[in-house]
Amino acid sequence: MNHNWIDISVPLHNGMAHWPNDRPFERAETEMIANGDPCNLSEISTSAHIGTHMDAPRHYLADGAGIETFPISAGVGRARVIAIHDPELIRVSELQPYRLMKGERVLFKTRNSEECWKTSKFHEKFVHIPHESAAYLADCGLQTVGVDYLSVGGYDSDGAETHRTLLTAGIWIIEGLNLKDVEPGDYDLICLPLKIVGSDGAPARAVLRRAS
Repeated sequence: MNHNWIDISVPLHNGMAHWPNDRPFERAETEMIANGDPCNLSEISTSAHIGTHMDAPRHYLADGAGIETFPISAGVGRARVIAIHDPELIRVSELQPYRLMKGERVLFKTRNSEECWKTSKFHEKFVHIPHESAAYLADCGLQTVGVDYLSVGGYDSDGAETHRTLLTAGIWIIEGLNLKDVEPGDYDLICLPLKIVGSDGAPARAVLRRAS
C-alpha cells in the first residue's frame, strides 16, 4: 500500500497572505510555561477563508447551507489534478480535452502554486476560473473543484459570478491549495473543513496520495 501522502495545505502563520479586507491570521500566546503558567495556550483570530479552506454555499447564496453540512464524500476519494498552462485563466478550451465527468473531484494546478505562495504579499493577478468556465464545470456536474490560490474567481473580475455558479450547481469549493510538488494525474484526496455551524466557510487540511 502506498503511504506517501503529500500535504497540499498552506501553513497558517502570522503575517501570511490573506484576501484584502479580510481579518488576517493572528495567533497569540495567552499562557506560556516559560512564564510560569501551567501550560502553553494560544488564541486564534482570523477570517474563515484563510489559507487552505473550503467555501460553503452560504458564502455567496443568501439561503445557502453552512459548512457543517459538508458531505464527507466531497472531500474524500479519487481526485484528478489537472495542469493549467494558460498564465491568466482556466479556460473552457483547456478543460474540454479532459472530458470531465459527473461527480468528479478536480484540482487545478496553475502558475499560482509556484509564484503566489512565495511571499506573504497578496497577489491580485492570479490564475482563476472565469464565469464561462464556471458554467462549463457546472454543466459537467462536478462534485468538488479545488484551486491553488485564495479564490476560484478573480480579484477584480468573476469573483461573485464564479462562486455563485459553482455553489448553485452544488459544487463544493476548495481554495488556497499549494500543488507545487504535485504532478498531474489521479490521486486519493482527503480534504476536511472544520465543522463550524452556520459558517460560510472554514479552514481545511488537504492531502493527496498517488492513486494505485
